[in-house]
Amino acid sequence: MRKLAPLVTVPLLAILAAGGADAPITSNPIPEKIVKRGLAVEIKDLVRLPDTRGLRPAEQDVNPSGWARVSYVRDLPDGRRFANDSRGFLYLIDGNNQSHVYADMAAAFPYAVYNRLESGVIGFVFHPEFARNGLFYTVHAEIGPGNPKTPDFIPIGYGLKDVTYHNIITEWHATNPAANTFEGTRREILRAAHVVANLTHPMGAVEFNPTAKPGDPDYGLLYTSGSDFGFSNGGGPNASNPAQTQRLDSIITAILRIDPRSPSVTHGQKGLGDYTIPMANKFAADGDPKTLGEIYAYGFRNAHRLSWDTDGTMFASDIGMDNIEEINIVRNGENYGWMKREGYFENGRVRGGALNQLYPLPPEILDGRVKDGFTYPVAVYDHDEGRSVTDGFAYHGRIPALNGKFVFGDIQSGRVFACDLAAMKKADDGIPKTVAPIEEVQLYIRDSTGKRADVSFQELVDKTMGKSLPRADLHISRTRDGELLLTSRQDGVIRMLVPGSR
Repeated sequence: MRKLAPLVTVPLLAILAAGGADAPITSNPIPEKIVKRGLAVEIKDLVRLPDTRGLRPAEQDVNPSGWARVSYVRDLPDGRRFANDSRGFLYLIDGNNQSHVYADMAAAFPYAVYNRLESGVIGFVFHPEFARNGLFYTVHAEIGPGNPKTPDFIPIGYGLKDVTYHNIITEWHATNPAANTFEGTRREILRAAHVVANLTHPMGAVEFNPTAKPGDPDYGLLYTSGSDFGFSNGGGPNASNPAQTQRLDSIITAILRIDPRSPSVTHGQKGLGDYTIPMANKFAADGDPKTLGEIYAYGFRNAHRLSWDTDGTMFASDIGMDNIEEINIVRNGENYGWMKREGYFENGRVRGGALNQLYPLPPEILDGRVKDGFTYPVAVYDHDEGRSVTDGFAYHGRIPALNGKFVFGDIQSGRVFACDLAAMKKADDGIPKTVAPIEEVQLYIRDSTGKRADVSFQELVDKTMGKSLPRADLHISRTRDGELLLTSRQDGVIRMLVPGSR
């Protein structure tokens, strides 16, 4: 019987010593260090996507300009594997790990933006019935001024003249789903506006719950990432605006759950865009005309990645501001706190202070004696450990050391972390101060003689690129049989975590 990892409680005395409940925390908010406890996993290269540097003029690309900007890898049930390069390509990777262009999406989007880390064709996902209906979905970003399209949503209090960027979800219909090159049509589902100076925190993820089966209420419903659309740090006069958060008449900070079919097909309730609102969403069935029915959960700063365990538990990786990174268990209708909360702390901006400030929660809220209406994370780390939490997945694959763990990482540092799944679910107890402990995964490679060499993901990327880079740009994907793929938006290599070889 596997021993359950103990839960971690917030070091309350250390927090209060930093200045008390009415003063901001001035030192390390989470003193415990994330350490390596002997969890080591082998990593192997699978394929490198083509070099697309120089495809855009320098001023229209990210600096440093990575080899290929890979952020998602997806497998179909028929065995085909796909990966994106956010410069505008969707690739098919064949059985010999050779890549072929499946769709040139840059040609379809002349107003697309490519000069931010989250830009271009950011994400994609296949419909669970792709083999029959040929449908898949993408998220991309476009420039606002001069764009001939009108957004379906503009943040409350702003007008068309304020729009800086568009964030678009598109449905693609492949005429022949079995073909290895896309031919077909597309339909725009949602076009949402940004009004901040920089394209910060666009919607990046579109997901289907992989545990939902035909006939389940969740089957065929499309989820989006939860984003504050740059209202925390998007730059310009419209950024850092707490009035745009904690509201249900706006999609800002919300994970949306929609039926991607047009209301003209379903004859159901229309959403902001050309999609149908599922009445299983709590805010669709609350009888309040002031709430948006497409909202599934809200209060996220940048819940840019979503995933599900086999029991249907939904997880979100939410990137924090200056202090705390979060893994949350997501449920229908719940409020995850931003901009009032960051981790199990109060953010200073809601008090009229700065976004980089944290205040301790009152003890009676921290220990769960008093409920404040927010749902708190089940795992957290602070910024002396990393800067931006990345994708995470419940693991039940072929690597014994990872079984029963939630594996995730940090985008900038490239560190790979793991939490015990049972401990995370136990921490989902309504008590803010209980969180699951995190440990770091040691990656290693083997040379041609079989000799093991410990390595960091950053070192792998630097070696491939032949230079030291300021960030690893780590993302994690999951194969159809539950194994984990590690990619970078820098070197274009798709790598896999594998059972250790001898």
